[in-house]
Amino acid sequence: MRHTGLGLALPLIQAFQCIAIRVLCKLCERTCGLLDSVLHVVLPRHRPLGLARRRMNPPVYRPLLDLSTMEERHIILTYRLDRATIHELCAQLEPDLMSPIRQPTGIPPLVQVLSVLHFLASGSFQTTVAISSGMSQPMFSKVLSRVLSALMKYMRRYIIFPEVGELATVKGDFYALGHIPNIIGAIDGTHVALVPPKDSEQVYRNRKIYHSMNVQVVCLADQYISHLNAKFPGSVHDAYVMRNSSIPYVMEQLQRHRVWLIGDSGYPNLPWLLTPVRNPRTRAEERYNEAHGRTRRIIERTFGVLKARFRCLHMTGGSLMYSPKKVCQIIVACCMLHNLALRRQVPFLQEDGPDGGVVAAVEPVESEEEEDDGDDTDNRDTLIQQYFQ
Repeated sequence: MRHTGLGLALPLIQAFQCIAIRVLCKLCERTCGLLDSVLHVVLPRHRPLGLARRRMNPPVYRPLLDLSTMEERHIILTYRLDRATIHELCAQLEPDLMSPIRQPTGIPPLVQVLSVLHFLASGSFQTTVAISSGMSQPMFSKVLSRVLSALMKYMRRYIIFPEVGELATVKGDFYALGHIPNIIGAIDGTHVALVPPKDSEQVYRNRKIYHSMNVQVVCLADQYISHLNAKFPGSVHDAYVMRNSSIPYVMEQLQRHRVWLIGDSGYPNLPWLLTPVRNPRTRAEERYNEAHGRTRRIIERTFGVLKARFRCLHMTGGSLMYSPKKVCQIIVACCMLHNLALRRQVPFLQEDGPDGGVVAAVEPVESEEEEDDGDDTDNRDTLIQQYFQ
């Protein structure tokens, strides 16, 4: 019986608590309304106070890049591709750039492609490219990774070794350069500077005493890149890169067609690879070396045009400050876009060279010393006797 009073008092206490909470809420609402009216007079742009959480609208990206207002020449100088080719590339990459997973919020696929093309072409810092594209630097970093990953899916569509049915045409184009028969490609390596990982800095230091990736390229007579290997650090010898690429297998499969690659003295002379005679003793060997130099010069021109077209690969653009894996992706992407520009016949405009000048269209010859192991001169001697006596 003595607990009956307490049992009746509890519901009354709870009722008084509910009433007190409602009164306090009303007082808070009236106080917020009074403050809003005062602040609205003092601060016209004041956002109204409220107790309820308001739904925020998603951010809207306002692009600063508009191809429709740019002249064709300015588009090529800025992005290295013409208007039609950019739209074609964007349409191809759009499914990957519009994926709902890890999508850069609000950035249209065309703007993503244009910003990355500008970065590759100019060799500028991410912050500079991001500002000109209307996005933050962290957002551009995500866009760069996304576009590079999308491009890697189409590598074999843009970098293709000649098919058997195309060999006759390829041999004819090379013969016109130096009158050496049966050449289907010129091979050489070039270095792309990067900031090395701290734990393996010495592996990336090349013979020029700077850090780089050693990039092996095989090109055709029209500077089209038909093979690419960008996986090895700068300290690795050109001949080692060649032996550990797919080139030996590909060329051995084509030996029944009696075709050769042409390379400098940094490579061993092989049944499918012609190198110059180091110490010519006869007039025929001298004529062969002259023809060899005229033919092989196309690979130096290819490197010059590639690095002039995409300044991020050129020393004047500074060292690439990315991981070796991402540097490889950048190199592959530049080679793919170089081939795309050639196939679409986009003119190569050199007025955008470093310091307002022109990037050399021919790289200086930087041959490494010849490796003696595996040298086989029988085919070269036979060729000299048949064509250069």
